[in-house]
Parts: sequence; C-alpha cells; structure tokens
Amino acid sequence: MADAARRRMTPEEFFRWQEGQDEPFELVDGVPVPKHRMMTGASVQHDRVTVNVIITLGNQLRGSRCRPTTDDVSLRTSITTIRRPDVTVECGEMVYDTHEAREPRLVVEVASPSTTAVDRTVKLEEYKRHPTLHYILLLETVAPVALLYRREAEGWQPELFEGLEAVIALPEIGASLALAEIYDGLVFPPRITDAMR
Repeated sequence: MADAARRRMTPEEFFRWQEGQDEPFELVDGVPVPKHRMMTGASVQHDRVTVNVIITLGNQLRGSRCRPTTDDVSLRTSITTIRRPDVTVECGEMVYDTHEAREPRLVVEVASPSTTAVDRTVKLEEYKRHPTLHYILLLETVAPVALLYRREAEGWQPELFEGLEAVIALPEIGASLALAEIYDGLVFPPRITDAMR
C-alpha cells in the first residue's frame, strides 16, 4: 500500500486502487493522500456539524433532483486531483456505482485544526474553478460561524454568517441552512472575552 500510495495515478487508477483500501484517500496532484491523515481524526463537533447539515439538506431536498452526499462521494477538481468534501449536494442524474459527483452545486467543508488552512486556501481555489458549483460553505466548529462563497456574474462573493439566528439562503438548490440547525446539540468553548469577565 505504501509503495502504491507514493506513485502517481490517474483518477481511474486511483478509484480502482481506493476500493482495496481500509481508509478514504484524496488524490492530490496524482498522489494518494489519506484524508484522515490530513484531518488527524474528526472531532465530535466536526461529526455533529456534518451530520446536521446532511439531515437538514436531506429533509429539504427530498423529492428534488438534488441530494446531499457524504465524503464517500468524490469531487474531481482537476485532471490529477480528487477531493472528498465533508458534504456535497449533487444535482446530476443518479448513476449506479459511481465514485464521484457529476453535477455538484454545493460543497461544505467543516473546520478541523489540521485542515482549516488547506480548506480556506488550496481547496477553496480548486472548488472555485469547478464549473457546476454555485456555493462553497466553510463551517466553524468552535462557534456558530459560517462563510459562504456564492458564484455571481461578477465572480465569487463571500458572505459571513454569525450567530444561531442566521439563515443561509441557497436558492440555486431550493434550500436554506439555519445555523441553529447546523449547530444543534453542540457545546461551544467559552470565548476569551467571556472568560476574562
């Protein structure tokens, strides 16, 4: 496995190779990289936020052509790079036994300490170049904070959402995400300003 992971692969070779692995990988510039090594394991907060997003979107999109997927479904961002967003909303035709999203409209990345820098720089720029994406959503886990990038005629426009009262409208897929639903059941660490009182 180590030798195979060091050699460069095409996406098709990567998908065949991935089927024999016990953990998920991303393909980065043709080289397989363990996703969990990049994440150093997902925290309970990370997992809860991800599940809440999938449940909320799944309920709203039921009966439509769009559906949320987990990171089992890959997103090809170039001819040599395949990512696994925490959540993807796929609006393409259902294809049996496919490994990747065909017509993604939304990707969601939930922050973890070891991936935030990559998510907000390298992956963000890769996602912006994807032709069918309309939304890129970056979610914090230490506070109810979301950063949405929305594709507009003049380019990608960022919008910050803070607090449990905020609601993120996603008209392109006919859905919305309330931060109260995204962060349902989470306990946040006290803010530094609160601790100083």
